[in-house]
Amino acid sequence: MTSCYIVTGGFVRSAVNYMAGCKTTVSNIVMSIVVMLTLLLITPLFKYTPNAILSSIIISAVLGLIDYESAYLIWKVDKLDFLACLGAFFGVIFASVEYGLLIAVAISIAKILLQVTRPRTALLGKLPRTTIYRNVEQYPDATKVPGLLILRVDSAIYFTNSNYVKERLGFGMPSRRSNIFIRSVKREIVAIRILRWLRDEEEQQQDQKLPKTEFLILELSSVTDIDTSGIHALEGLLKTLENRKIQLILANPGSSVIQKLHTAKFTDMIGEDKILLTVDDAVKKFAPKVVGDV
Repeated sequence: MTSCYIVTGGFVRSAVNYMAGCKTTVSNIVMSIVVMLTLLLITPLFKYTPNAILSSIIISAVLGLIDYESAYLIWKVDKLDFLACLGAFFGVIFASVEYGLLIAVAISIAKILLQVTRPRTALLGKLPRTTIYRNVEQYPDATKVPGLLILRVDSAIYFTNSNYVKERLGFGMPSRRSNIFIRSVKREIVAIRILRWLRDEEEQQQDQKLPKTEFLILELSSVTDIDTSGIHALEGLLKTLENRKIQLILANPGSSVIQKLHTAKFTDMIGEDKILLTVDDAVKKFAPKVVGDV
C-alpha cells in the first residue's frame, strides 16, 4: 500500500503468498493478522509437534520457489550468469540475503570487466557472389582473400583493452622463443592477444604456400569509440606493420572515431587514401586482381 516491501523475512511466507495467488501488498496486512491470531490462539496446539515435521513443512513450501527450468536456461545461455545465480543461491542459503546479493553483484561486475578488457575480434571472409564480408567462423562459406588479412574489432578501443586488441590482431608479435616476447608477456599480459591473427596467418601461409599478406584491413564499424591509448595502439600497430612491409587499411570508422583520429593526426600518418567506406571498397582498391577470383 505504501510502495514499500519487507527487506527480509521467512521463505515460507513468500511461498504461502505465491501459492495463494496474492497480487498486491494488501496480502501482507492479511498475513499479519492471520499470523497474530495463530500465535495467540493456535500456537499451543503445535507445542508437541516434532521439529522434523515442522522442518518438512518449511522445506516442502520452499521447494516450490526453486525454478529449475529457468536455472537450466541460464546455464545454456550464459555460464557466467549461471555462476552469478549459484553465488546468490548459496550465499543466501549459507549466509544471508545481503551476502548472496553481494556475491552475485561481484560476479556480474567481474563479467563486465572481462568483456571490456578482452573484446572480441573476428577474421572476415567474402561471401560467395556478394560484396559482403563476414566472420569466417560464423559463416563457413566465407572465403579469405589471398594477400589480405581482414579483421573486425567488436568493441570500443580504450586503455583497458588497447594492448589486448593490438596483440589479438597479431601484429608486431615476436617469435614464440623470443626473450623480448616473454618479457612483454610478463609486463602486459592483457596485450598478448591482438598480435596473434597475423602470426597464425603467416604460419598458415607457409604451410600451404599461400601468397604473403600485403594488406591488413581493419573493419571499424563496431568500434563505437576510441581514446588516446587506443590511438597510440594503432600508431604502434602501424609502425610494426611498416617494418614488416604490410600496409594498414581502415574501413568504415564511425564519426566519433574518425574525428578523434583526425584530431590526433593519425589520418596523416596512415594517409587519407587508406581510409575507405567499406571493406569491399578497400579490397577493390588495393587488391583488384583477386576480387574476381574469390
